Amino acid sequence: MIIKMSEEKKKILVTWDFSQAAINALKHAVKIGKIVDNDVALFHVTTDIAQTDEAEKKLKEASAVHSSDLDHDISYILKNGSIFDEISDYASNENNLVNFAILGTHGIKGSQKLFGSKALRVINGSTVPFMVVQNEPREKERFTDIVFPIDFKSENKEKLQWAIFLGKYLNSKVHLFKVPSRDKSLTKKVNVNLNFAIRFLIQNNIEYEIHSAAEGKSFMKETLAFSKSVDADLILITTTKHMTLLDLIFSAKEQYLIANDAGIPVMCVTPRASFAKVSQFMYG
Repeated sequence: MIIKMSEEKKKILVTWDFSQAAINALKHAVKIGKIVDNDVALFHVTTDIAQTDEAEKKLKEASAVHSSDLDHDISYILKNGSIFDEISDYASNENNLVNFAILGTHGIKGSQKLFGSKALRVINGSTVPFMVVQNEPREKERFTDIVFPIDFKSENKEKLQWAIFLGKYLNSKVHLFKVPSRDKSLTKKVNVNLNFAIRFLIQNNIEYEIHSAAEGKSFMKETLAFSKSVDADLILITTTKHMTLLDLIFSAKEQYLIANDAGIPVMCVTPRASFAKVSQFMYG
């Protein structure tokens, strides 16, 4: 039951709009790509086919400049349509071997608070996990501390493959942060998820610690406060399953973490997208 990785080389996609936020995302992708031996590709979507030639010219220039600056080969992918559809369609094609995607954001601002985070809409429609970053990567070589919130939902198991992947290849400690509950049934479910995670972390020789949130407080706020206290490099979450327009309008709870004021990167796993791959990834 030890994790095995595919021999085929995978790629990390960077959602690309030529902004500073996108450049920050690219720097994260290159840093991780060098460690895990993944290719890196800029993913740009035009909404007007008449923009294609100009967009491709700019993409070629950007890939060349950043390949030189970051000392890593960077390709590009150009699509026409909606970013909400195109990145998911591309990533879902197994021949494209997409590992995950990285999106740069400045957080939730202005009208996005009312109409729902654009980032969250892209993430929730994706068939691969998204890492959302706000700032450039830290100077230290690797992620050393990953926070893994655990509650009573079965979807917790779906993000475990990424705790294993990141913990194994980035040499990270995983902080299992569990929600408190006075309900015996919910407590049992939390402990089942906790024990499941511990079992596979041990089998893959990944260092971990167990922590509990305080009772009577927002678990999301407690998760962020804890992440700050351990100077976390990443928070690993699952997004709301079957998210609706109402979730977006009224600010789905994960937006609080994705746009966190500490600028901590957040990896988001969409439950319905990743579950089928869990057993293959964890059992080899």
